[in-house]
Amino acid sequence: MDFITIPFGYLLDYLYRFTGNYGISLILFAVLVQLVLLPITIKSKKSMMKMTRLQPRIQAIKEKYANDQQKQQEAIQQLQQEEGASMGCGGCLWSLVPLLILIPLYSVVREPIVYMFHESAETASKIIEVIKGANPDLFTTGAYYEQIIAISNIGQYADLVKEALPEISEHTLTGLNAGFIGIDLGGIPQFNIFDSKLWAWDWAHIGALLIPLISAGSQILQTLLNQRSNNSLITDKNGLQDKEAAKKADSAQTGKMMMWMMPIMSLWIGFTVPAALSLYWFVGGIVRTVEDLILTKKLRKAYDAEDAERLKKALEKDALEEEKERQRAERRAANPDGITENTSKKKLQKQQQQADEAARAAAKREYDAKRGIEVEEAVETKKPLSGIADRPYCKGRAYDPDRYKNTEE
Repeated sequence: MDFITIPFGYLLDYLYRFTGNYGISLILFAVLVQLVLLPITIKSKKSMMKMTRLQPRIQAIKEKYANDQQKQQEAIQQLQQEEGASMGCGGCLWSLVPLLILIPLYSVVREPIVYMFHESAETASKIIEVIKGANPDLFTTGAYYEQIIAISNIGQYADLVKEALPEISEHTLTGLNAGFIGIDLGGIPQFNIFDSKLWAWDWAHIGALLIPLISAGSQILQTLLNQRSNNSLITDKNGLQDKEAAKKADSAQTGKMMMWMMPIMSLWIGFTVPAALSLYWFVGGIVRTVEDLILTKKLRKAYDAEDAERLKKALEKDALEEEKERQRAERRAANPDGITENTSKKKLQKQQQQADEAARAAAKREYDAKRGIEVEEAVETKKPLSGIADRPYCKGRAYDPDRYKNTEE
């Protein structure tokens, strides 16, 4: 991961030279790292928001196909494809990328001799070996964090280090000023306030104690804010916020677990590593939370417009169904017995045509009678073969009722 750690190591070195304060440089470094990761964070946030909004419909599919896992998975995949969301590689990748990048960045803070002072790993090991030989009580943690302790105290043992490593640079020998508002960021916070050998009631110890405590507390607050923000995104098929679905969502259950697990882990780690790492983790978490709130507010405007359109269509559909039901109720009330007549289009047209002809004939007879014209009797027309005027050939064009009549009688 050198393509990540080396450039960011130079960045942290530049910030330290520019500010002259390791604490301020760490704060600026954490902020800049999150800004660099912002495009990836936006991708991750969009993917998460899409999946969060689908939780009610996914839950409904799980309940519908509770006994058929294959149909359940197919229906969920189809829904995700329709909505442009996926929990496959394309969906979770953007959520994993920031984590994959933050891990090597953690090494930048953890190994300042290599990445800030640009010494080789062998040189860093030799420096630690020399200082550990002179004062082994400094190194009470694992080997992972020995570089911070060594570079913070190298000034006291500069002659020994110079003797062991004649080629070492003067910049490295000056060491790292890990002091920050009276707190030694290179030291490990002590939580046993009753141990008089390790603890003293001064700001240096109290401030170091507060850093992991504040970091753990801020993570609880961050989890609560993120969970509340995510729950507000969960809407039903009509675009209305679904609080019940939010309680049942997988993300809600995971959030409850993470709300306590992550702060406890952070608290435990905070008292086993130098305070600099807790400060970096704390500032990075605050920046991520602010970014998350801003992105949620900005991105949800588009989703709110979609929800409004979905709600509008749902209301229109409900109104149309109500109107149809009202019309059906009126027809049932007008015809309670359910008797219907043949009202085909052709028959209605023919009936209307016959009615119009009869009306014209009646009007003509009335007009002729008023003028004193004798009305001629209508000449009886030949009766149709079928006996039905409207359907003269209903029994066949060649039908003759007298065809088989006995003519000999």
